[in-house]
Amino acid sequence: MKTKTQSSFSLKLLVISVFIAFLLLFVLRSRLTSSGENTSFLLSASSISNAFLPRSSASSGDKETISCSSPKCNNKIPSSVAKSLIHYATSNTTPQQKLDEISITSNILDKKSPCNFLVFGLGHDSLMWHTLNFGGRTIFLDEDIIWIEKIKKKFPMLESYHVTYDSKVKEANVLMEAGKKPDCTTIVDPRYSKCQLALKGLPNEIYDIKWDLIMVDAPTGFHKNAPGRMTAIYTAGMMARNKENGETHVFVHDVHRNIEDKFSRQFLCDGYMKEQVGKLRHFTIPSHKNNLNMPFCP
Repeated sequence: MKTKTQSSFSLKLLVISVFIAFLLLFVLRSRLTSSGENTSFLLSASSISNAFLPRSSASSGDKETISCSSPKCNNKIPSSVAKSLIHYATSNTTPQQKLDEISITSNILDKKSPCNFLVFGLGHDSLMWHTLNFGGRTIFLDEDIIWIEKIKKKFPMLESYHVTYDSKVKEANVLMEAGKKPDCTTIVDPRYSKCQLALKGLPNEIYDIKWDLIMVDAPTGFHKNAPGRMTAIYTAGMMARNKENGETHVFVHDVHRNIEDKFSRQFLCDGYMKEQVGKLRHFTIPSHKNNLNMPFCP
């Protein structure tokens, strides 16, 4: 997830545009809430500029201090959002996913956030996901402890945990066959599963949180001794099925590769697939918790 660096101007522009739209929405929604009025209004150029006017401004060449006791004056850009905007506006490093791929997940976040968002992988897009889920909880899981410490120093607001994977890409065929056995199709909390594909060593709260979105964009999977994403994909699907109620949006990136393609189809199911855009697949998996007679795949 962190090994690729793109310098696409259009993608960088998209990220900045999303943040700016978010900021406008935040400020304008705050103004409507504080006014207590239900009337509609037209968004003019002057209203946008006034929303971001500094507290001291120059008029006709003379500096003037603006004093305001209205609650509107307390509308500030959240510091985490401001830091994200500045980072992507000034960085030559852009997210790994392409514009159309990012849009799939951001559209769901626009409807669901603030929500619970679990991401397998810690990379150049992590700050973006954290910000797009403003007010929610976004947790990142990564296999590289050195990388995690590096990112923590740069972006301490990101919540991340180290994960140890026992699997290897060269074992994928064996794990696929193991995943078809009853132990792997029984709906259960992954930490108590007898399935060889279930990740059992994650922090307990990872299993306890009811996730609204799960993104699988790690671990490393491009050589035979890499851990591969077999167990991450399976565990994401089992967490979704084992949730108390509701549905979970699961995204898998790099589905042009053999493992991501086959394991997502097998354990997240073609019948639950909503769409594929570029290298990203989007699945919507319902809870099986209260109906254990539901087939593993529809």
